[in-house]
Amino acid sequence: MANSKTASPKADSKRELAEQQTSSHIPVRPLYQPDDLAGWDYDHAVGYPGQFPFTRGVQATMYRGRLWTMRQYAGMGDAEESNKRYKYLLANGTTGLSVAFDLPTQIGLDSDSPLSMGEVGKVGVAIDSIEDMQRLFDGIDLTAISTSMTINATASILLALYVAVAKRQGGDIRKLSGTVQNDVLKEYIARGTYIYPPQQAMRIITDLFAWTNENVPEWNTISISGYHMREAGSTAVQEVAFTLGNGIAYVEAAIRAGLDVDKFAPRLSFFFNAHSNFLEEVAKFRAARRMWAKIMRDQFKAKSPKSWMLRFHTQTAGSTLTAQQPENNIVRTAIQAMAAVLGGTQSLHTNSFDEALALPTEQSARIALRTQQVIAFESGAPQTIDPLAGSYYVESLTGEIEKRASDYLEKIEAMGGMLKAIERGYVQQEIQNAAYEYQQAVDRQEAVVVGVNRFQVEEEKAVPIQRIDPALEAKQVERVRAARAKRDPKTWQAAIKAVEDTARTGENLMPRILAAVEANGTVGEISDALRKVYGEYKEAVVI
Repeated sequence: MANSKTASPKADSKRELAEQQTSSHIPVRPLYQPDDLAGWDYDHAVGYPGQFPFTRGVQATMYRGRLWTMRQYAGMGDAEESNKRYKYLLANGTTGLSVAFDLPTQIGLDSDSPLSMGEVGKVGVAIDSIEDMQRLFDGIDLTAISTSMTINATASILLALYVAVAKRQGGDIRKLSGTVQNDVLKEYIARGTYIYPPQQAMRIITDLFAWTNENVPEWNTISISGYHMREAGSTAVQEVAFTLGNGIAYVEAAIRAGLDVDKFAPRLSFFFNAHSNFLEEVAKFRAARRMWAKIMRDQFKAKSPKSWMLRFHTQTAGSTLTAQQPENNIVRTAIQAMAAVLGGTQSLHTNSFDEALALPTEQSARIALRTQQVIAFESGAPQTIDPLAGSYYVESLTGEIEKRASDYLEKIEAMGGMLKAIERGYVQQEIQNAAYEYQQAVDRQEAVVVGVNRFQVEEEKAVPIQRIDPALEAKQVERVRAARAKRDPKTWQAAIKAVEDTARTGENLMPRILAAVEANGTVGEISDALRKVYGEYKEAVVI
């Protein structure tokens, strides 16, 4: 066999001579060979699927046993419009629902708040009360599907609404399955839909952990999300490091609250981005699984293998979608989705090609879903487990991502943990720097975006887009006011007061929040009761 130090491909072009890098600035050599894995041990670094360190996947059979859950993130206008889209997606083969909420719902405002004006139903569905939630899932058996809800600061309220509707349907709430995102730390870092200061927000989250563990045991209590940090401009290495750093903070908070790690850890889930550097993304997912297994077993001394497993949902990268030549986004999404599948995701959402222009149309949402179905049933990718294992490049890259992400975690620990790092603005600054560097590379055409800075066309073809009826906002405002007018005033006032009083104690908030939504308390009213006690978080400006 040729010696890897002397054998190399002939350099035929300037591109081959120039140093190549992944999106995380990891150097990429033109050829990888056996001695790139010198000292590499299969059992220690890779092992078998379903076994520690889970590099090859969290289930022994992976997709040979069961395909990933195919979700399509959807929500628009009011509950009726979103319900129609859910039934359309279910009829076309989606296997799990994923709810997008509008901004007022996300930050605890009712639709008739002056601050909600112009935002009701725009980026997701408007939910004010149990009546809205009941309309949202009309005709859908909540015990028969899995539902993911992208909601954070108000996650406890929206989960309570979901549980209350299931009870109205006559369902056994212990059979409910799904996820609330419930990851407020990344809101302070990258997204901004926070309400309360971090310490108080963490108390609400751990209350939800404890209550759900006892009452809705099949529910994933958090989806620790790197997705939004990647959308804000982080690298793949930063996405892994900061996501796992947040995960460590949640585990520490739960343990401080007196919870047994092996009782709550198996219901933790994660949410990652699938970006366009195909093999780096595959390696990223494998590295994250391996790192989390070690963190849970060695740092937190979890005994159950289920506590070591990093189970995750993936969404393709919205930030890579372009308004120019939007049909190219179909190709981008297919590549990103395949990376998620070969990386071993448990659940997947594929973006629609028109999302750089508007909320997706039915046609574009169907194409996005069909992309997953083609991968599942035509590509052959699910036929064998972790087919890229043993690749000199993939294994080398997996190890390098783990090393660099671990270096970040060591820096964060030296600062006093993730909350301290966020308060100092360290995490935000690292992401801002990465985003700025990438934009500079695009401006210099060092990073090529097809159809944007190269391969442009002179005239763009118009693409039909989804438009939200402006009348829906006024209709939703009327609904929330009508719902308030017909409820029993003494019952809901007592229920809202109980939420406020409980927030001043160490008692679990979830039973009080559930009672409040069942008494027709609104999302805004319950959030305001907590605001009275906790106040609101004011962002520290990072310069």
